[in-house]
Amino acid sequence: DSADLAAAAGAHVRMVPLPGKGHVVRRLFADVEADVYVLVDGDSTYDAASAPAMVELLQANGLDMVVALREAADAAAFRRGHVAGNLMLSRFLGWLFGQSCHDALTGYRVLSRRFVRSFPALGGGWEIEPEIVVHALELKMPIGTHRSPYRARPAGSVSKLNTWSDGARILGTMLRLFQAERPLAFFGTAAAAFTLSALGLAAPLLQTYLDTGLVPRLPTAVLATGLMLVAAFSLGVGLVLDIVTRGRREAKLLAYLGQAGPMRVRASS
Repeated sequence: DSADLAAAAGAHVRMVPLPGKGHVVRRLFADVEADVYVLVDGDSTYDAASAPAMVELLQANGLDMVVALREAADAAAFRRGHVAGNLMLSRFLGWLFGQSCHDALTGYRVLSRRFVRSFPALGGGWEIEPEIVVHALELKMPIGTHRSPYRARPAGSVSKLNTWSDGARILGTMLRLFQAERPLAFFGTAAAAFTLSALGLAAPLLQTYLDTGLVPRLPTAVLATGLMLVAAFSLGVGLVLDIVTRGRREAKLLAYLGQAGPMRVRASS
């Protein structure tokens, strides 16, 4: 009865017909006009009392996102698989994009208006969390953290999160984001792998040719040639997509700069 309780408390409740957290966040960002957005899962696990301090941290320091770092308030707050999965995915995301990332899957964040207005929410489910993190990392936004208690779900409340299926989906989302945001590195790695495979197959053929002037294993030679062609194609795709990605990033940056920040400083001459 979360919706009824929220409405009774004076909140404006809106229904989103499409299931999934990503669809809800997309409608939230599209319909709500605000200077500061507090994004939090409504399952009573997060500490509502932390919100004022997080908002103050964002406004006082001119940040674009404040992340609530979850600290277990009781033993049942975290499942062991979720702790390991969150740690693995957070480190993997930080490794992919070359910046440290803490608690990438937390459902408690405070966001600035310019963050929201430049963020193209695409994911429909739990993968919206890594999308938010990647958007901040890509535009090199100032980010802050605030430690907040995290509690077990209330009695009778069941999590919709499946450790394995949702973890695999989020991991797949991270790989897709890496391919979309770092295409040259992604396809360049594939090109290097194909090149090494081709060279490994061609080396003994080349030695045989130098010794005898013959190429007895023609299928292997054809395969090695094909792998080299695929490597060259992968590298070309990476170069083209890298140019496209730079254009998209510039468009998001312009949308970001077109909005007033949480703390505006007027320069004087």
